[in-house]
Amino acid sequence: MTIYKIAVVIPCYKVKNHIEGVIEAIPEIVNKVYVIDDACPQSSGSHVTSVVSDTRISVITHKTNKGVGGAVISGYKRALAEGYDIIVKLDGDGQMDPSLISRLIQPIIEKRADYTKGNRFFTLESLTSMPTIRKLGNATLSFINKASSGYWNIMDPTNGFTAIHKNALSLLPLNKINSGYFFESDMLFRLGTIRAVVMDIPMQAKYGQEESNLNVKATLKSFPKLYCQAFIKRVFYNYFLRDFNRASLELVLAFILILFGTLWGGVHWLESLQQMREASTGTVMLAVLPIILGFQMLLDSINFDTGNIPKTPLQEFDLSD
Repeated sequence: MTIYKIAVVIPCYKVKNHIEGVIEAIPEIVNKVYVIDDACPQSSGSHVTSVVSDTRISVITHKTNKGVGGAVISGYKRALAEGYDIIVKLDGDGQMDPSLISRLIQPIIEKRADYTKGNRFFTLESLTSMPTIRKLGNATLSFINKASSGYWNIMDPTNGFTAIHKNALSLLPLNKINSGYFFESDMLFRLGTIRAVVMDIPMQAKYGQEESNLNVKATLKSFPKLYCQAFIKRVFYNYFLRDFNRASLELVLAFILILFGTLWGGVHWLESLQQMREASTGTVMLAVLPIILGFQMLLDSINFDTGNIPKTPLQEFDLSD
């Protein structure tokens, strides 16, 4: 039986009032706890060192703030370098239950997944405790993220309670992953490019009086662009660069047909307005039919994409080299 070395990464920024309780609740199955002080104004790292006696703790201190993603990546790199097999990411604000770590890593241990994440949308009971604005925001982001990442089978993409196997983590370009609040969504996009298996784990979040560091205006400004970039890259990588399949052909034909039908119809519509006469039936059909066929092909390519979810974990392959 394989013995897995488990590490937990906790990014810390203004969580001094919660971090001690979070660490104390981490179960004994965890071998190492990396506390990342991301230039925290409350000196969370020093606070942990002074009040927590757990020998599993290793504090990493950033001189400058790198963002939540940058903090997690620092922990990931250290965990990989020190040979840990499964790395769990746990926020330090107390919204996640550390006792669920065993449930979170079980599919990875059983080689059914490469990456697992919490899902607060799984039960109605979980949704009742979630603030309405968060429900609306997360539901919207979930749909957008499905398209940008290709993981149509998951919800709650911004959930930060995650676990990843070293095989998948070692294949990711860690220095390219977004270091801000887009980190979780960018992780899913990057995991999709290496065909990692991702699985949702039901959980119930806790909402208290903790202060959020999220800048809503900056998020609304930057996220749409980042999601569009991820979507375009994913389609190009998966359907034109690394593979060419039915959906690839349908996307090309759909683009050509819709463009032709739109241009043909637009030009002849303007001509008919200028000449004050109705366009012939043949002219109308020559515009409409390509558009209809193009949309049909586009819908079929989407249907193909929703079923093209990775199913074979990377753990099945020897990635030692």
